[in-house]
Amino acid sequence: MAEGISKVIKQRLENAGVRYHCNDNISKYLEEGDLEKLQQEVETAFQNVLNTLVIDTDNDHNTQETAKRVAKMYVHEIFGGRFKKHPRITAFPNMGYKSLYTSGPISVRSTCAHHFQNIVGNAWIGIIPEDGVIGLSKFNRIVHHIAERPQIQEEMTTHIAQELQKFAKTEHVAVVVKAEHHCMTQRGVKEHESDMTTAIMHGAFSKDASTKKEFYDICLSMKGHD
Repeated sequence: MAEGISKVIKQRLENAGVRYHCNDNISKYLEEGDLEKLQQEVETAFQNVLNTLVIDTDNDHNTQETAKRVAKMYVHEIFGGRFKKHPRITAFPNMGYKSLYTSGPISVRSTCAHHFQNIVGNAWIGIIPEDGVIGLSKFNRIVHHIAERPQIQEEMTTHIAQELQKFAKTEHVAVVVKAEHHCMTQRGVKEHESDMTTAIMHGAFSKDASTKKEFYDICLSMKGHD
């Protein structure tokens, strides 16, 4: 019996000494055709989950294609940030603007690693540029690429800030994420009035109180805080 593609990929990662936690991007270690094989493997595995839940997928028209749909969704959509290459981000010379600018709200659609339930909300980003700038839409692309993987919100916020520092070529980065967690609203305490806000401040945002306040004041004047 041929070895499953997931084991082949794991072996490549382990041979390279690379971590492959739920929120890590492993696209560098994928070869052409791997994702199609992985989708097929996930489909088989999820069909086994449905069988174990005692669902008659042969005769239940609602679930006959569910395993296939879920596999495609996991590999290419909601967990695509693990398997897709990072979006191309080009920095341009900064022609003299050295003050704060803020972008948001940027939609966040992620997945809680603990229960595989949705994390839905918005992110706001503050940047004080140095020698380079990146296009406004690239902030959205960075956030979306990082969000599309299982994780906890604290790590996601930290990762977004790190990637922004790298691509925007500045240490002065602020990120705020406000989101609703369906592991809180759909299960457990079933609390529909709660959300979670995380914030990461680097450079001037962490050192200068007036800069941090200016960023927060601007964020509160923008959409997405109702």
